[in-house]
Amino acid sequence: MSQLLLTLLVFTPIFGTLVILLLPNSFKDLFGKITIGINSFQLIIASYLMMGYEGLSEKMNGILSLDTFQYLEKSEWIVLNLGTFGRLSADYTLGVDGLSNSMILLTAIVMVIGAISSLEIKTKRRGFYALYLLLSGTIMGCFLALDFFLFYLFFEFMLLPMYFLIGIWGGKNSEYASIKFFIYTLVGSIFILVIMIALAASVIDPIATAVQLGLAESIQQVTPDIIEKVHVMLVSGEIEQSNLVRTFSLVHMMDASNYIPNAILSLDSGAMLFGTHVRFVAFLMVFIGFAIKLPVVPLHTWLPDAHVEAPTSISVVLAGILLKIGGYGMLRIAYSIFPDGAHHFAWYIALGGVISILYGAFVALGTHNLKRMIAYSSVSHMGFVMLGIASLTAEGISGAIFQMFSHGIISAALFLIAGVLYYRTGNLEIENYSGLSSKMPRYTMLATIAFFASLGLPGFSGFMAELFVFLGAFNSSAVNNLVPRWMTIVATLGLVLSAAYYLWAMQRIFLGKYHLKDESMDEKLKDLTKRELLMLSPLAVITLVLGIYPKLLINLIEGSVTVFVEFANYVGLDYIKAIIGA
Repeated sequence: MSQLLLTLLVFTPIFGTLVILLLPNSFKDLFGKITIGINSFQLIIASYLMMGYEGLSEKMNGILSLDTFQYLEKSEWIVLNLGTFGRLSADYTLGVDGLSNSMILLTAIVMVIGAISSLEIKTKRRGFYALYLLLSGTIMGCFLALDFFLFYLFFEFMLLPMYFLIGIWGGKNSEYASIKFFIYTLVGSIFILVIMIALAASVIDPIATAVQLGLAESIQQVTPDIIEKVHVMLVSGEIEQSNLVRTFSLVHMMDASNYIPNAILSLDSGAMLFGTHVRFVAFLMVFIGFAIKLPVVPLHTWLPDAHVEAPTSISVVLAGILLKIGGYGMLRIAYSIFPDGAHHFAWYIALGGVISILYGAFVALGTHNLKRMIAYSSVSHMGFVMLGIASLTAEGISGAIFQMFSHGIISAALFLIAGVLYYRTGNLEIENYSGLSSKMPRYTMLATIAFFASLGLPGFSGFMAELFVFLGAFNSSAVNNLVPRWMTIVATLGLVLSAAYYLWAMQRIFLGKYHLKDESMDEKLKDLTKRELLMLSPLAVITLVLGIYPKLLINLIEGSVTVFVEFANYVGLDYIKAIIGA
């Protein structure tokens, strides 16, 4: 059973989609409970994986390989015979390391909370819950796939349920918001697709190629010495094209030894595009594809519209998880396959992070809609992820991952808080409320925790995440000289601005004399129900626990971060030297 846990994470909700679609309409009152049950099952598996994860006890000399992943599930999936060009393989490969483990745990938590929140949905429930479970499975697939083609299928298919969930169950401008979301993400996906195809044409699977050459009878018999022999034969040109097994494996794409000499994306290709080496262009295209999803200014404009129009449960999932796929893709694919590009564009990536931090914060400060304010605060907080990733230091990368997890929890709570008001009054204009603390004390308490956590108050997870990012970015000038210290200093202004817009919003909504612009809503404005407490309380506890004892998450990711940083720095510099030599 342990060998199928990752498959269960991905396909149990997809199977649940089919169950809901096939159940007769007399079971419509059970659709929400079935969804909660399946997402809870995912949470149990994710928790088991976290507790059973052993980390990386030894440094692996900056080598990213399948040995850095646990709970591996690998089987042959698609094999195409290309004639004189050899074969092309895509394997069903799932695996977990510290990065993916943290993200699937976040996904499981947020999807359960979102499912409980979705009980407010009263129309077309069969379609809603079927799409919600489909979304849950594809998100898990993105975080677990170690084959680029498999990842891309999950990444693309995720657009479909989200498009309909926003467009059908959203607000009055939901169609516009859903189309905008779909187009933006689709454009980014096309960038990624082009580079995925170029990589598949450039990279071989040395294990399958060894079997093809007759150096071993099966992949189980392929030893490191045989793989080294394949690499020597590849460089010397001894292997005919018809015997090459090209691959979509992300792990094989991370090793320059697996690139066919003079292939479009090999280090020695010498190919230039727009005046720069084609590998740098490839990195930039993949990075932009994921930057749209994160999102980064100026590629962010789809996000506020999607958040404002989406139903509460979908805003929770969108902010809590979908944005993190952008940061995850940057680390897992863009940085791991193109560490040379990561070094080459580090200054610009850091600058993009600083701009996102400040721009998102300034716009949030000026907005009057609570949901839109939270949306722009997400743009600002994702800028910290960019800054941490750009630093390529252990502290910075740890801070970026910590920020993704922390923001996922906090933003889910923030959108639930906004949803409470909207569900009761149908209005999220901040000026319409005053003094709610006297009317809704429990709501005020949990909203205060979420606001303080998001603005980075010490004792909450948001503070620890931003602290690690600042440490990593500030030390970058001494470690690898990628991020100038003035950028880190300027980025700290984001903390001041976030405190300003959250405290100002809190003062207007919760403090002062109780008043509603529409007094007819007074009788509808009740304090939190048991269901709402059930959703918000665990999120508040998690952000407090991680703020007081961050080691719980750091222990999960530190081994993978160490290996990643060694690889990205030392191997990335070697790649750049090879490119310059080319």
